[in-house]
Amino acid sequence: RKRQRYVEKDGKCNVQHGNMRETYRYLTDIFTTLVDLKWRFSLLIFILAYALTWLFFGLIWWVIAYSRGDLEHLGDHTWTPCVNNLNGFVSAFLFSIETETTIGYGHRVITDTCPEGIVLLLLQAILGSMVNAFMVGCMFVKISQPNKRAETLVFSSHAVVSLRDDRLCLMFRVGDLRDSHIVEASIRAKLIQSKQTQEGEFIPLDQTDLSVGFETGDDRLFLVSPLIISHEIDERSPFWDVSRGQLEREDFEIVVILEGMVEATGMTCQARSSYLADEVLWGHRFTPLLSLEEGFYEVDYGGFHHTVPVPTPACSARQLAAAAARRDAHLYWSIPSRLDEA
Repeated sequence: RKRQRYVEKDGKCNVQHGNMRETYRYLTDIFTTLVDLKWRFSLLIFILAYALTWLFFGLIWWVIAYSRGDLEHLGDHTWTPCVNNLNGFVSAFLFSIETETTIGYGHRVITDTCPEGIVLLLLQAILGSMVNAFMVGCMFVKISQPNKRAETLVFSSHAVVSLRDDRLCLMFRVGDLRDSHIVEASIRAKLIQSKQTQEGEFIPLDQTDLSVGFETGDDRLFLVSPLIISHEIDERSPFWDVSRGQLEREDFEIVVILEGMVEATGMTCQARSSYLADEVLWGHRFTPLLSLEEGFYEVDYGGFHHTVPVPTPACSARQLAAAAARRDAHLYWSIPSRLDEA
């Protein structure tokens, strides 16, 4: 059975919100709403905001000229219009664009005999500045979002389980393809698995933390070259009782989250990936990528996802720890003491 991912390999979350009755909350934070829109909708709103503003004020300029009789005295040089050389709606629309964008060609200018026009000119200048600040701010924030930076942060296609210092560890590899580094990088891991409590409550997609060195500070990374992130399977780990055979039958997902600040911009960046149960290879280890050249270290990203099989016990970490404890006890009691020799 193909399992539905909670988080895709590229970091996209497969969660859709439905039956939301309080959609007005989006309008209370209209700036964030516009920034979160897709590019085609953002560009459409950007164009409409300016076009409708120009059309609206152009229509008012035309109404003022029509109500004052300026359009009826186009050839009368003794008549002082509200706006010189405004002879129709098209010229009123052009004057609206010139006013709001502060182009000021000089062919159409407002006169001092039109107080309503002066008030409208001030109003359009103020509202036009507000529209410029709002829309340009939205586009700037949307362009400078660090989402694209996360695409150069890569995760290994598989996670592996093997021995490290005689302890079973769950490991995966992360890397940064850019020369500019991620500052204050940190890594987290979550186990996504449905469970049922002792009281009979079913919790779908329950989230459990997987320790990747939070207590020791190993979760804070210096991501200059690819790193292997290790989760030690101990008595606090949810994989404490999971053996190789049980792993093949389990239904879970491991979500890994890499966060940090982009060195070039100082903005926070987050990259995500996930591993299903069939993407965890038991008894494998990642191949080395780093080699020492003359005066520098070279990273071969061609083998970033490569693993090799290594001898690994098929039992669970609990059984492995119990066997090690029995072996140590046997060695302790089998060594004769000097008193017994005497």
